[in-house]
Amino acid sequence: MFQDELPDVQNEKDDRHVYIDKVGVSNIIYPIVVLDRANKVQHTVGNINMFVDLPENFRGTHMSRFVEVLNVHRGKMTIRNMENILEDMRSHLNAKVAHIEVEFDYFVLKKSPVSEIESYTPYKAKFMAKKGKNFDFVLEVKVPIQTLCPCSKEISDRGAHNQRAIADVSVRMKRLVWIEEIIEAAEKASSSPLYTLLKREDEKYVTEHAYDNPKFVEDVARDIAVQLEADERIAWYTIKVTSFESIHPHNAYACLSKKKG
Repeated sequence: MFQDELPDVQNEKDDRHVYIDKVGVSNIIYPIVVLDRANKVQHTVGNINMFVDLPENFRGTHMSRFVEVLNVHRGKMTIRNMENILEDMRSHLNAKVAHIEVEFDYFVLKKSPVSEIESYTPYKAKFMAKKGKNFDFVLEVKVPIQTLCPCSKEISDRGAHNQRAIADVSVRMKRLVWIEEIIEAAEKASSSPLYTLLKREDEKYVTEHAYDNPKFVEDVARDIAVQLEADERIAWYTIKVTSFESIHPHNAYACLSKKKG
């Protein structure tokens, strides 16, 4: 039997009259290229979800077509190309609404604060986009930071408890906001940034800097918000800060969300 004679089971008529919001493929591991402020582009690996809506009269969707669209846009997985990818998904799959989520590791070359030794620090970034009547795009960046407890510092005769934390920042933008800019805002709001490589003089500096910069998760969330509020390119943001407490079996958490204007 030739390919054009094979039955198209997905296109069979369905009589249950149930519309499905999202059908598609998830957890596609795929090489991608994203925009990099310092180097123009960065090659990394994405974990990709792709979905469309399914009208009530169709039995299923064509899974292969999602990957075909991905192949066409190989090397162009950037903020500027998201709408084109979604439009191709809608066209290839005869859908009204298309969704794509692309999560990836993003690497920034950072200098340690004193010795200035360079090393790559990894961050988790995610594109979340939707195209129906309108196009919607959200950039999410998870920034590992350090927090030092102001209360612990105030009441303790020796030292204060400190720990790693995550500042999870999502934005909708009017114009391009670099991933690096979100990272910088979160690290500026922390007790101290994290570094992959530190020499002894760097470790001394980071430890003392954090001690001089005590922050609750509430402080970090508010300090990030002040910076995002001042950025006219940002239309909406959500900030989630989680501190993995070193003296408790639970985490500290703060969250805020704001639509500007």
